[in-house]
Amino acid sequence: MRSGGHDDPVALDEKISREEAQRVMRRLARMLRPYRRKIVIASLLLFFQTACILAGPALVGYGIDHGLQHKSYTVLYTVTACFFAVALIAAVLGRQVIIIVSVIGETFLRDLRERVFRHLMGLGLDFFEREKTGQLVSRMTSDIDALEELVSQGLVAIVQNVLLFVGAVIVIFVLSWELALCTLIVVPPLVYASNWFRTRSNAAYLEVRDRIGHNLATLQEGLAGVRVVQAFSREASFTRRFSETNEAQFDANLETVRIASRYFPYVEFSSVVGIALIIGMGGWFNSQGIISVGVVAAFVLYLSNLFEPVQQLSQLYNTVQSAGAGLHKVFGLMDTKTSISEHPGSVDLPQAGRLEVHDVSFGYTQRLVLEHVTLVVREGERIALVGPTGAGKSTLAKLIARFYDPRSGVVSFGGIDLRQATLRSLRQRIVVVPQEGYLFTGTVRENIRVGRPGATDDDVVAAVAALGLTERLDQFERGLDTEVRERGSRLSAGERQLVSLTRAALADPSVLVLDEATSNLDPGTEQTVERALEILMEGRTVVVVAHRLSTAARADRIGVVDEGALVELGSHEELLERGGRYAGLYRAWDSSHGHAGTVDGIGAGTATT
Repeated sequence: MRSGGHDDPVALDEKISREEAQRVMRRLARMLRPYRRKIVIASLLLFFQTACILAGPALVGYGIDHGLQHKSYTVLYTVTACFFAVALIAAVLGRQVIIIVSVIGETFLRDLRERVFRHLMGLGLDFFEREKTGQLVSRMTSDIDALEELVSQGLVAIVQNVLLFVGAVIVIFVLSWELALCTLIVVPPLVYASNWFRTRSNAAYLEVRDRIGHNLATLQEGLAGVRVVQAFSREASFTRRFSETNEAQFDANLETVRIASRYFPYVEFSSVVGIALIIGMGGWFNSQGIISVGVVAAFVLYLSNLFEPVQQLSQLYNTVQSAGAGLHKVFGLMDTKTSISEHPGSVDLPQAGRLEVHDVSFGYTQRLVLEHVTLVVREGERIALVGPTGAGKSTLAKLIARFYDPRSGVVSFGGIDLRQATLRSLRQRIVVVPQEGYLFTGTVRENIRVGRPGATDDDVVAAVAALGLTERLDQFERGLDTEVRERGSRLSAGERQLVSLTRAALADPSVLVLDEATSNLDPGTEQTVERALEILMEGRTVVVVAHRLSTAARADRIGVVDEGALVELGSHEELLERGGRYAGLYRAWDSSHGHAGTVDGIGAGTATT
């Protein structure tokens, strides 16, 4: 099968072994324990329904032998009434089983979606930088949808068909072991074919799951970057890329069709052979006085209860395989450990204190981005981190906010190692304001309340007023109740940043980590954002990743980060007097009259590390 141009290992390399499948089923059984009472009830109802279904052919055989052949209409009418009664009971029981199992299944899937999403929200940034968004969306959509198909269509049918097959085998041996043995001659080849189908379809459906993930990733990337695609007239290129992943998904689905086209006709043929054996051997046994005509008729009817479950189970195996592959991947996602965890015995961070970075080293890969960095930020101090793109200043800011943990060294606040702090208190004390304010679908008020979910409307209004933004935000169509649309597309970049700053004000943190919150704004809103930002920083400890030296010059102290090290530290005046790296950067900026406020790679764009 085609790989669609990707070098990632295909799903064939992720084939679920028997042991893995057993582990998945054991884990699923544990997750279903809260529903065991309803499962027991459904199982009992299903057992009695199957008994009613199996009683039908036996009643027909009895009616032929004791009603038709002896012309006893009383027996015939009685058998007919009993046949109608068991059919009605089976229908009523079947309806109840479907309702109970569907409620169990849908409740389980609802809880599973919530557990997976809650787990995703708790994973570290390194996970999301490593994984494709489309693959994660695939886990929450196509993989869980495969489980939903199994729940809504497959579970009842699987259990019922297994009971029908086992029950039919028992009944035909009770009726005539001689004819039963003749009938079961076709079973071994059918078992062999079923084993072949299981093996091939297992690999094929894992491949389908993998190709769906690649296709969704390509789709998501194209939609997210559509402005860039159109700006550079790359529509044809991205369409070709999607066509490749789409073709790969098409090929994977066709492979499952090819496998099914070999197997299901063979099952049909086996059923025909079985009927021929029953009619031929049954007629001969009847002529020898071994069995009656009614038994032969019952055998023909039981044959559908013998071979139809095999065919149904084979068809449902596609659903089971798809659901199993999806569940395997979902469990794999849920087993992913977060890099930022809350350790046992964690304590709350104090309301105030010094922010200390002591001998910290860190790297995203084996190569270190920061090496032996030490920095102390006093309470209420503003410090700016400057340096060329890729020097490590943004990485240092992420460590201060504990988006990552250092490989060695300690980052602490108020004397407490951030790794020993509760995550709730950490996110309350240290808040990051990114370069671009990200807004969620909803109103302005709801986006501000992200900073403190339990805040009242009065709290939100007070936060807006504290930053002097009441008049500015009231200019929106519906004020704070204005819908911002997806990613805040209804608002300008400056307006989104104002909402982001108000969100931070509502959180009321002790430490603000700023990634040059005014660098990407238009002149019309930049001054408003700067005024709001100045108010927000008042009385707080502030760490600024400064891409413009004009911003750095206003800080209490400046740290120059270069090649993973803190090479200079001091006030603007002190660093100029030293005549070191910062002085050289500032002279270059000053001689260019601050055009765009950038020098030596320190630009308005976001640093990569």
